Amino acid sequence: MKKLFCCVGLFALLAVPALAGPKKPSAATLARGKYLVEGIGMCSDCHSARNQKGEVPQDQYLKGSALGFKPVGPVPNWADTAVDIAGLPGWDDDAAVKYFMTGIGLNNLPARPPMPQYRFNREDAQAVVAYLKSLAPK
Repeated sequence: MKKLFCCVGLFALLAVPALAGPKKPSAATLARGKYLVEGIGMCSDCHSARNQKGEVPQDQYLKGSALGFKPVGPVPNWADTAVDIAGLPGWDDDAAVKYFMTGIGLNNLPARPPMPQYRFNREDAQAVVAYLKSLAPK
C-alpha cells in the first residue's frame, strides 16, 4: 500500500506541470525579443503600414504592409509585400525558431528578397519568437 501511495504521488508531481500548458516566457526573454525585433531586425520598417505622417499606427504594428520600395534592378522572386508577423500566424514555435536560426521557411525555401536570412542563435531565435507570439490578438 505504501508503494502504491508513493507511485501515485510521484505520478501527480510529474503530471501536474505537464498539464499546466506551455511555460510563459520571462520578462527578460520578451525584452530581448523586442530589442531584436525593433532594434536589430527593424522588422517594422517593412512589416508595418504607415500613415500619411510616416508613423506606424499601433493597430498596424507588424501586421503586414506593401513595401514602400523596389529594387533598382531586377531581383528574382522579389516580394512586394511583407506579411503579418504579429503573433506569427500559421507558425508553431519550433518551426519559427528554425526559421530564425536557418533562414529556411515552412516551404523549405529561403525567404524572398528583401527579407534577410537571419542566423540567430537558438536563445535569440526563441526570444524573437516569444516576443512576436506575445503580439497575437488576445
